[in-house]
Amino acid sequence: MKETVEIFISEAELKTRIDELAFKINNDYKGETLHIICILKGSIFFTCELAKRLTVPVEIDFMQVSSYGDGTESSGQIKIIKDLDSPVTGKHIMIIEDILDSGRTLSRLIEYLKTKNPAGISVCTLLDKPSRREYPVKADYNGFEIEDRFVVGFGLDYAQRYRNLPYIGILNFEED
Repeated sequence: MKETVEIFISEAELKTRIDELAFKINNDYKGETLHIICILKGSIFFTCELAKRLTVPVEIDFMQVSSYGDGTESSGQIKIIKDLDSPVTGKHIMIIEDILDSGRTLSRLIEYLKTKNPAGISVCTLLDKPSRREYPVKADYNGFEIEDRFVVGFGLDYAQRYRNLPYIGILNFEED
């Protein structure tokens, strides 16, 4: 089986949209310090590009979570593989996600972070697939709403490959 990647959202389109998101976030958090939480691994490219454009004071932390364990079906609980390095009590936190799909993991992560008593929690996602939503999670800041396609690039992977593409592509499988 041969894999091909078709450009879906170009590097230029990503740059323009991230500029727009940063402008809105800078206005919304004017006078505040924003504690952004990059959800590893897929969000790293988006987080870095967004953070470079933020003019409000920013603290950056990382989390890695899973709701799948060793299988392909969600366990219904999140497993925290890497937790926050610093406390978020009283802080304005923003979860940075690469893609909002079913909402299962993100809804549980939000509930977990609420127990840490932040001043507020917002969500910023690069991609949103509302047609796949199973849990009532909505991004406060959304880059692109997309149909249910398998996408890679700009942090998104297939079997740990394609994360380094500077654009979002649709992964296609073709017979050899």
